[in-house]
Amino acid sequence: MTPPFRIVMLAYPRMTQLDLTAPFEVFARLPGARVEIVAQSRKKPVEDVAGLAIMANSSFSEVAGCELLFVPGGPGQLELMDDGPTLDFLRRMAVQARYVTSVCTGSLILGAAGLLTGYRATCHWLSLDQLALLGAIPVEERVVVDRNRFTGAGVSSGLDLALALAAEIAGEEEARRIALAIEYQPAPA
Repeated sequence: MTPPFRIVMLAYPRMTQLDLTAPFEVFARLPGARVEIVAQSRKKPVEDVAGLAIMANSSFSEVAGCELLFVPGGPGQLELMDDGPTLDFLRRMAVQARYVTSVCTGSLILGAAGLLTGYRATCHWLSLDQLALLGAIPVEERVVVDRNRFTGAGVSSGLDLALALAAEIAGEEEARRIALAIEYQPAPA
């Protein structure tokens, strides 16, 4: 039996839920994928910036590793950039992850953890310049791929990023199947 392809998606207070849930929709459809929403604690729901509550199914201490690490953006990213337990968790996950990924200002969190030093990356256009302060090479594109680092710009690029990862992980045909199933626009296959 093949072990599941473990995807760890970080949830944190004041994130932008669509940064998390749009890629989740694609990742959850990958054959053999096991998606875990992970927060510092899973004892209470994590509220996004608009008050939507999302329940994590794992805490930092319950996750040993993953193949794909994902970090969403949102205003809560500011607090996480100085949060030792979160940055340590991301560093620990990145050690064995085949893919280290983010959408929007999630790339600033990865940068704060030292995970984008020397990598081309993108984020929301209002914060793009900050990537250079964290050792990354800012690129103004919707999805930027540099080796095993996949970063997406603003909220709507989350689907583009997730579909690019689906193609990388499971092949173009599978990515097209997922795009069709979610009726991805502008042009489902």
